[in-house]
Amino acid sequence: MSTSTTFNYPRTFRLESGKRIKNLEIAYHSYGTLNAGKDNVVWVCHALTANSDVFEWWPGLFGENDLFNPKDYFIVCANVIGSPYGSTNPLSIDSATGQPYYLSFPQFSVRDLVAAHKLLADHLGIRRIAVTIGGSLGGQQALEWAIADPDRMDNLILVATNALHSPWGIAFNESQRLAISTDRTFYSNTPNGGAKGLKAARSIALLSYRGYHTYGTTQQEMSNEKQDDFRASSYQNYQGEKLVKRFNAYSYWFLSKAMDGHNVGRGYQSVPDALRGVKAKTLVIGISTDLLFPVEEQKFLADHITDAKYTEISSLYGHDGFLIETKRITEEISHFFNTDKKHRHEPTYQQVG
Repeated sequence: MSTSTTFNYPRTFRLESGKRIKNLEIAYHSYGTLNAGKDNVVWVCHALTANSDVFEWWPGLFGENDLFNPKDYFIVCANVIGSPYGSTNPLSIDSATGQPYYLSFPQFSVRDLVAAHKLLADHLGIRRIAVTIGGSLGGQQALEWAIADPDRMDNLILVATNALHSPWGIAFNESQRLAISTDRTFYSNTPNGGAKGLKAARSIALLSYRGYHTYGTTQQEMSNEKQDDFRASSYQNYQGEKLVKRFNAYSYWFLSKAMDGHNVGRGYQSVPDALRGVKAKTLVIGISTDLLFPVEEQKFLADHITDAKYTEISSLYGHDGFLIETKRITEEISHFFNTDKKHRHEPTYQQVG
């Protein structure tokens, strides 16, 4: 059984920028039970528009009969700052004004997301984490945490992520924000402000999440006579509307900016110097067809994190393969743990069912 809870941080939360958030709330899900040795924790960092219910969006990897299951592990996933799924975000009430923040919400960084995770872990009495895992923005968080708090985690799994966000990734995000900003309602300071712009932004994002062959396979027309109302057009509209129903333009705006600012080398001599600070036994998984986070970014991580192992999977679904190819990811994680017994806190994993 899962438990959905909100942690209210009693102090003022200071962001990396120096700005502050009062009455910080962190929504999180937990599954299973913390064992007596407190060494069965699996911490999941979620991606851009996901929530803290990892069993909902990562089935096949997390679930009652999956690799990470609540019978064996105490699984925690926290909703990030800025996300509208229970944590403090741009639609939350600013105690200074009594009104929602909207565009006055303070810009935060991936390191701020990690700082909130650390507060929650301390609140839960978690001093060691057996496995920290994340993909995409979730992987950026997991990596930053492994650098900032290297003695807390034993094993690190990074999927389709990077050490710093690329100019290519930033350009995609900026294009999406340009789409949002062309919607005049974005500046209206209303909960649904920027909805049409968000729909367009999601359409742009999908092109980076999937790829030419994905669309050629899943959205191919069956007739040579069609001249309008194409399946690909309907798909883009549907996915845009689907996001608008569950997210908001303000959260999307700030979270995409946090991704853009991701760079583990900030404050260090270099990016490799920062990566050498990771102590966790690390598995890096790349997806050969990923357009947004090309495999060279994951290979770079594995080359500079001490003794990290790199593996690569193929997927028709490009970057989204990190959410879809759970069978292959399960195989790679199981192989990683079951073939290297030298790590001092390494568990042995077996797929259930």
